[in-house]
Order: sequence, then structure tokens, then C-alpha cells
Amino acid sequence: MTETAPEPASAFQGLRLGRVPWLVLTLLIAAFVILPLATVVWLAVGNSDGVWAHLAATTLPRYLGNTLLLMGSVGLAAGVTGTATAWLVTMYAFPGVRWLRWALLLPMAIPAYIGAYALTDFLEYAGPVQTGLRALFGWQSARDYWFPEIRSRWAAILVLSASLFPYVYLLSRSALREHSASSFDVARALGAGHLARFLRVGLPLIRPAAAAGIAIVMMETGADFGVVDFFAVQTLTTGIFTTWLEGGSAAGAAQIALVCLGLVLVLASAERISRRRAQVYAHAKRLSKPNPIRLSGWPAWAATAACLLPFALGFVLPGGIIASLALENAGEWLDPRLIRAGINTLFTAGIAACLTIALSLVLVYGVRLTGSKAMRLLLPVTALGYAAPGAVLGLGLLLPMAALDHRIADGLELVGINAGMLLTGSSAAVILAYMVRFFAIGQGAADSAMGRIPPSLPMAARSLGRTPSGTLRTVHLPMIRGSVGTALLLVFVDGVKELPATLLLRPFNFDTLATRVYGQASLERIGDAAPPSMLIILVGLVAVVLLARANR
Repeated sequence: MTETAPEPASAFQGLRLGRVPWLVLTLLIAAFVILPLATVVWLAVGNSDGVWAHLAATTLPRYLGNTLLLMGSVGLAAGVTGTATAWLVTMYAFPGVRWLRWALLLPMAIPAYIGAYALTDFLEYAGPVQTGLRALFGWQSARDYWFPEIRSRWAAILVLSASLFPYVYLLSRSALREHSASSFDVARALGAGHLARFLRVGLPLIRPAAAAGIAIVMMETGADFGVVDFFAVQTLTTGIFTTWLEGGSAAGAAQIALVCLGLVLVLASAERISRRRAQVYAHAKRLSKPNPIRLSGWPAWAATAACLLPFALGFVLPGGIIASLALENAGEWLDPRLIRAGINTLFTAGIAACLTIALSLVLVYGVRLTGSKAMRLLLPVTALGYAAPGAVLGLGLLLPMAALDHRIADGLELVGINAGMLLTGSSAAVILAYMVRFFAIGQGAADSAMGRIPPSLPMAARSLGRTPSGTLRTVHLPMIRGSVGTALLLVFVDGVKELPATLLLRPFNFDTLATRVYGQASLERIGDAAPPSMLIILVGLVAVVLLARANR
């Protein structure tokens, strides 16, 4: 039997005529995803009338210092918590370990900014903790006792660490489960104790996965706006809002955004280098998964407490406070503004999720159709939006969209139509921001799912006369619908929780659940912020349950 010759490696050499539209679509989608980041770079390096020198001499060192301090502290705290809990629930059997394995994922369902509002309501001067202390000891005012300042950097570190450590936990636990039990059994037979097995065997094995999780945590910390804004910690993200919206300098905001992107690229590069230098290979034929060692007595209860503490801080405490406040403010559930915000959220996140997955499929399929190594370089480039803060993407999208809006309006006025701002004056800008921000989720899911399809199946369909689009519809989509559905849900959930990009790009009098929570909390009306917060948490729980089922 004669084998078919492989297609050329070049992006254009030997490209069949039927595949040219797919190439054009692929390049257009990639350009759309890259546009916001390119706009930020263009604004930052352009003529800014000395704004950079002014920022460098005044506020930028404070923004950068606070950002680095938060990223380092949260990365360290989440790294220690995530790796320790992953080691405990994987390697040991103790009371409650079976439900703790999935319960430690639940903090992912609560956005960090909602955790910040809950913590403040719980620990502030009028909250139940300080009120109870005054009643118990007879104190009359704050002058009679000392209590740590709630709106501070330490509180931001605590909230972000409690919310983000599951990223490290999930990746570390997966890495431990992928290795044979023989390594741990040999170390145990040689007399290594619990701590020695963790430091000398477990930690080196999970180091690449833990490093990836810590990098994600640090990038999420650098991108956060809701927590640092509420706790009055000036970071690069808040600096973008302040410089642009209050200072009126788009160029200055773009230069701060460029510093954010620089930190993201440094983190991503360091994580890749770390994984290359610390590659660990599992046995080709794994004998068995790690065998949990049964603990008894106080070590067993200490392990339970060690896993319960981050679960309580990250989920039970904020979730319980928000649920209690939501019940106390039952009237808020019937507020027409909350209902409109819920409808807006469903519409924007739903449309963005559908478009993101559709364009991701087209991009990945188009790249695979060309068979070009050069074209495959587009995939990691289009994933940069997920690492960029929402404020950066909002800045990068708003300016080109506003320019396009003006051109469209001027063209329509020539024929007597006054259309106003079609893009920036509607939810279209928010939808586009979600698409760029979470494009990496859809692209990654589509690429990995299509990679699992045997090449013989689409080749057989093509030999039977199917067009490229027909092959995608009848062969690929039925086989990858599970992965596509999961990615669709994850993009939708992330869109529901997204705050900074929505704040920058939403039209006047347009609220989502996230912006309504932020608006009420910024007015110190935490009780009124509880119902929309509860809705966001419930949506997040759906994604976490799905994730837990996939990692059983």
C-alpha cells in the first residue's frame, strides 16, 4: 500500500485552495486576540510627554513594590499550603481525608474580592468579632484595646492566599498520583521519616507541578483589582485605573500596564525554565499509585486540622458570612437592579463563552489543517491574554474600539443615520474583553482534544469527499464535545467572576453581578452585596464540582 506523502511544513507552500479560507480565518482570529496587547505596547512606547519619568519618580515604585510584595507573599503562602495539603491527602489516611480531597478545591468557587468583603464584615469594628470582645471584656471603644487593621496588606495576602492555594494543591496532587508508589516505599524501607520522605522524595517529584501552580497564583495576584482596591493597597492594577480614569493619561496607564505584562512574561519564562531544569519522569509501567499510610492518635487529628484550616479560611468562613448576610437581606433578591444584573451577566458571559469556544475551534483546526510549524507558534501567543490582567486588556481594547466606533458613526452620519457608539456604548466591548481574556481556555481544550483524535479518521473522511468544514462538523466535533462542553462552562464561570475588565468597558448604567457586588461593597453596603455574591459563588461551585469529578 502506498502511503500518502506528508504535507509541507511551510505555512503557505503547497497550501490547497480549499484551505486558504481557513488560513485567513486563523490569522484574523489570532490578530483579534493579540490586538489588545499590541495596543498597550504601542501606547506605552509612543510619545507620552514625559509621563513615564513622572511615574518613575512618584507613584510607580510604590505600585511595583506593593505588587511584588503581594505576589511573593501570596505565592509563598499558597505554595506551602497547596503542597502540604496535597501531600497529606495523597500519602496519608486520617479522619475526614476522603471528603477533604475534594473540599480543598472549594475555595476556587469564591472570588477573592468576595472573600475580602466577607472578612472585613467579620473582623471590622462593628463586626461580630470585635463586638463580642467588647461585650466579653467590658471595653467601651477602640481606645480600650488593640486590634489589627483589617484593610491592609496582611489582610490582602491572607484573602488571596486562601482563595488561590487550590491551584497549587490541584497540580501537586495530580503530580503525586502520577508517580509510582515504589519511590516512597523504598524511602520508607530505608528508614526515612515522614518529613524526610516529603523533603527528599515528594518535593522533588512535585516541584515542576508546584512551580506551575505558584506561577499561576502569582499572576492572579498581580492581576487582582477587587481585593487590593477594597483594602486600599496601591498596586500596578489599581495604578492603571488611577492614572487613566483620575489622571486622564492613557499613555501613563499603558506604561504601567506594560510593567504588568513584563512581570507576567518573567513569571511564565521562569516557570518554564524551572520545569526544564527539574524534569521528573514516571516509570513507563507504574506498579501502583501511592499507598496511603494510616495515621492514628494526635498525628491523625493534626493532619485533619492542617487540611481543615485552609478549607475553613478559603470557603467556610467567607461562604458562611455571605450566606448569612444574603438571608438577612432577603429583600435585595427582589431588587429589579439585581435581576437586570443577573440577566446582563448571563447574556455577556454566555455569548462570550459560545464565541470563544467557536473561534478557538476554528483557530486550532485551521492551524492543524495547514500542517505548519510556523503557524503552531500562534497558539501560545494567543494564550497570553489569560495571563494578562483584566485591566490591561480593558485598556488595550477600549482605545481601538473607540476609534472604530467613531469611524462607523461618521460613516453612518453620511447617510443620515445617528447610530451612536455601537461597540463601546453596548455590552459588545465587555463580551470582546471576555473572549480575549479567556481565549486560552478554549484554545487549550480544543488543541488537546483534537490531538487525541487518530489522524486516520479525518483522513478517511477527506478521502470520502468531505470538505474541511464537513470533516470538522462530522468527525472532530462529535469526538471532542465533552472537552468543548467543559471549556464552555469554565469560560462562562470566569466571565461571571471577571471584575476589572467589566468595570473599564461596561456602558453607562450596565451592571453585571460582579460590578454590582463591587458597587455595593465600595459604598460599605456589604449586606446588599451579599445576594449577588451568593449567585456568583453558586455558579463557581458548578465549575468546582465538575473539576473535582474530572480529578477523582
